[in-house]
Parts: sequence; structure tokens; C-alpha cells
Amino acid sequence: MPGSKFLVRMGKFPVRSSAERARTCCYAMQRISSPFLSLAALGVLSVCMARTDEKLLMQAVVAHEYGAPDVLKLEQLPRPEPKDDEALVRVIASSVNPADPLTLKEIGANIRKLKVGDAVYGYPTFGGGWADYVAVKEWEVAAKPKSLNFVEAAAVPMGALTAWQALVDVAKLQPGQTILVHGGSGGVGSFAVQIAKVRGARVIATASTANQDLLKQLGADVAVDYTKTRFEDVAKDVDAVLDPVGKETLARSYGVVKKGGIVMSLVARPDPVELQKHGIRSASISVHPDTADLTEIAQLVDAGKIKPVVTEVLPLNDAVKAQQQAATHHTRGKVVLRIADEPKG
Repeated sequence: MPGSKFLVRMGKFPVRSSAERARTCCYAMQRISSPFLSLAALGVLSVCMARTDEKLLMQAVVAHEYGAPDVLKLEQLPRPEPKDDEALVRVIASSVNPADPLTLKEIGANIRKLKVGDAVYGYPTFGGGWADYVAVKEWEVAAKPKSLNFVEAAAVPMGALTAWQALVDVAKLQPGQTILVHGGSGGVGSFAVQIAKVRGARVIATASTANQDLLKQLGADVAVDYTKTRFEDVAKDVDAVLDPVGKETLARSYGVVKKGGIVMSLVARPDPVELQKHGIRSASISVHPDTADLTEIAQLVDAGKIKPVVTEVLPLNDAVKAQQQAATHHTRGKVVLRIADEPKG
């Protein structure tokens, strides 16, 4: 989503002192841009051994004002202190619209399943992944796919969780059904194509000319070049539509859904008049953390049935460039920010 939009929404959060403002904006921005995390151990930090008057610092991307992506700044902030039900993690990488691979460092007293040394990935509700460290709840993470490195794992959680919750939880897509996936080469769409195929569905996916081969590689049965062909001429009587585009694309989608089918939008509320006219259902999709979903997704990744698409890997100090690319809504798969080196061993 455009930087100006999500930064304006940050105004809902209270802002106080300069340091506090930086930390709040950083987390708010991450929340709006839906960051995700992956964790693995590098060893226990001596955070608890610091003097009470000594603050351990970290690098973090922050915003002191509202505006476009170029308001983002890389600064030094105090490390977060995990509560009893949180784990402190060391960020290795973070995708844009993000997913953040992390290194687990310290756990709270009430953490029951995670332990120091666990490699995990997930979706922290309040974000904070564009930083050296972040605190997460236990139910926001699951075991990282073993077959992926940290950069690859960073590209999974947001897109895959969104697609999974739309297709599996909401649409309950069944074998033999047909789904139209708009933006099939994007962060959500690329996972939706693959998950739909895992579910045994027939997939019609749209993308630009440059991404037609990718759609086929992902498993799409029919690849539609939206710059040359109207999807209505190809997709007819489908059981479901997944739309991350909105506007005209959403408006034109109602007519291709069979009676009783469903239109799912990530960016807009479907028109109730059109829904009633065509006798179809709708859902506005928003992603939420879910350990069980992440676990199933990781199993499919390790089985070779789902794979992330990573377009570019940038350093944390290129966060502005990364966010500007995400704001175009024409990113192939994911752009990932590398925050630390891959852990050894």
C-alpha cells in the first residue's frame, strides 16, 4: 500500500517523547504494512545483565512524520524488553509487506512451547520487524520451514497466511472447483495459486506480460495477460475470486462468479447491490496470526508443494527503496530486507 496511506493511519497511535515517538511509529508502520517474522537461535543475550540505568540499543526503521516512504529513517532505539508471555528475537531478514526472519534470544517466564534455539517464523500482531530485535507472542509464530533459508522464509508468512485464510478458512475451496486469482504473481497471489492447486482446484490467474511464465511455474491452469486480454473473456462461472486489486478489477469480477460463489477482496468492501444481483457471497479478507496455519504452510513448503518468490534482497538501510517498490503494487513476489547475517550451524 502507498506510504502516504499507511503513515496517515499511524496517527491513531499516541505519540509522546521523541524516543517514544520513534518507537511507536516504527511499530505502527510495521503493523500497517503487516510484517512477518522468522526466528532462529544465535545464543542467549545478556540483556538481563545490563545495569538498570543502561539501555541496550538496536537499529530500527522509524518515522517522525507522516508522508511518503522517504520519511523512513534508520536510527538507534532501546531494545524491546520481552514480557512474561513474549520472546525476544534477533531479526535476520524482513520482507516488504513483510515477513521478518529472526533469531530467538530470550523467552518470558510464561512461554511454554518455544525455547532458546528454536527456528521459527510468524506474524507479530503489532509488527516491529524492521529492526534488530522484536518481541513476539508464542501464538504468533511456528517452526520455520526447514527447507528454506532465512531470506526465503521471510517471504512466506504474510502472503501465505492471507492466501491460506482466504482460500481454506473462508472460501473452503474444494477439489474440482475453479478460482480466479487476480495479481497471481504478487506476494499474496503467488501463494494463492499454489495453495489452490494443493486443494485440487482449477486456477485461472492474471498477471502482466512479463509474469506469464511465472504463473505457469506456480501451477496456474490458465494464465491471463491482463494487458492484452479481458479476464471476463476467459473466466466464466468460477466458484471463487480472490482480488487484491479492487476498483475496476473488483467491479468486473462479480459477473464471472457462478450463483452461490464468493468474491474475496483484500482492499475493498464488495458492493452489496452487485452481490444480490448475481446471487453470490463476499468476504473482506484480513490476515491474523495463527500457529496452526503457519505449521501447515511450513509442512507444504518442506514437501515442495509451496515455494516463496523472492525478487530482490536489500539491506535495512534501503527500507525507503523497498517500501517505494511495494507501493507500486507491481512487485513480483517479495522484496526482502536483510537485517543480519544468516546464523551458522
